[in-house]
Amino acid sequence: MHDSRIKHALLGKIDPTPGAAQPPPVTGELILGIDLGTTNSAVGAVESGFPILLADAEGRRITPSAVWLGADGSTEVGRKALRRRANEPGRVITSVKRLIGRRFGEEAEFCVPMERTADGGVRVLGRSPEEVSAEILRELKEIAEFRLGRTAEKAVITVPAYFNDSQRAATKRAGELAGLEVVRIVSEPTAAALAYGLDKLDERARVAVYDLGGGTFDLSVLEMQDGVFQVLATRGDTRLGGDDIDAALVRHCVEDFDTLDTAAKVRLISEAERVKCALSDRESETFRAPFYDGSRSFEKEITRDDLEKIAKPLIARTLTCCRQALADANTAPADLHAVVLVGGSTRIPAVRKAVAELFGREPDLSQHPDEAVALGATIQAGVLGGTLRKMVLLDVTPLSLGIETFGGLMNVLIPRNTTIPCKAGEMFTNAAAGQASMRVRVLQGEREMARDNWELGCFEVPFE
Repeated sequence: MHDSRIKHALLGKIDPTPGAAQPPPVTGELILGIDLGTTNSAVGAVESGFPILLADAEGRRITPSAVWLGADGSTEVGRKALRRRANEPGRVITSVKRLIGRRFGEEAEFCVPMERTADGGVRVLGRSPEEVSAEILRELKEIAEFRLGRTAEKAVITVPAYFNDSQRAATKRAGELAGLEVVRIVSEPTAAALAYGLDKLDERARVAVYDLGGGTFDLSVLEMQDGVFQVLATRGDTRLGGDDIDAALVRHCVEDFDTLDTAAKVRLISEAERVKCALSDRESETFRAPFYDGSRSFEKEITRDDLEKIAKPLIARTLTCCRQALADANTAPADLHAVVLVGGSTRIPAVRKAVAELFGREPDLSQHPDEAVALGATIQAGVLGGTLRKMVLLDVTPLSLGIETFGGLMNVLIPRNTTIPCKAGEMFTNAAAGQASMRVRVLQGEREMARDNWELGCFEVPFE
């Protein structure tokens, strides 16, 4: 498929070349492709043999990942929720993806107060992150059913490549709460690579996908050949994204930001996001905060150079991940055929400049920053549903898997960046004579000490 065909498909307009062979009618099952993003989300499906993103009743393909929870239990999602933020900032939840699958205390700050559950989990306004995410997914499901005129029951959902097992499982639970059978969880940069390579299935190329979204960052190195997409390595940071740049900009303008109440913080963060986005297109913008805490106001001119200096330490963290992923993939920047940018935060000129300097080439901007991941999820959904040409996706485990051994050490059985599915084994013996059983803790992470990694599960092995 040529780029122009993809563009028309995204717009919902299929305009084949006169006389060209028409795609066969869709005979497979309907599976939605969903990008459940930190800031924005999108849903797509395969129609008449082409992957398309589906627009809501207002004609918009992007839905803000925002949920308003009323005191009476009512909810609103997307732009309707954001419109309530001016009057009810304490009841609008954004960036809930940063909490999903986490324990209380793992995320230092959030847009609304966090509550600790009895088992150490986290809730916001009486809801779990999975329940809030389910509201977003339910809205996307309704958009799809409205556009397609039929019921949707299955979906492929994307997650950051560096999400651990707990975060992936929580995302799947959110889908189930929304009435969707989640047939596959796909890493976001891998999905973006599918979108990039859809019209290059007969080519051989090695690409890096730099994915900087609202709350997370991933860098994946992939090999594409004959319809096979193999992930060679991935690195990332699930606490690094455009939200962090917004917070850094606010702290640059307001020294006592951390002591403000929730309403004031929400107003300032919202204005910081607006200023940041504006500076992608112009050299300066005024940060306006009238009566942000009820009594104080200020206006401050922010230049693009100011934002670049503020964001520099955060961008540097993404470059560290890039170097690590290249090393894991045994790949030099010169070995790459393209560096594909996705995620809304890659619109920032300082990000594009830093990527160009690190990789020694201008980044590939052919993919829509906000839509590439959703399109890739839709492509994968089409392959699984039998409505698109068969492609093979070989992903990797982003974090090492192992067990705890004597002394509280982490013994790695499956190193990070191992192609999945996979299996591994190793012989262990009891630590002391006369043991009746052995307790096995399954862990995920890169730390030497078991206590510093994530526990996936625990079971007891009796000795006969």
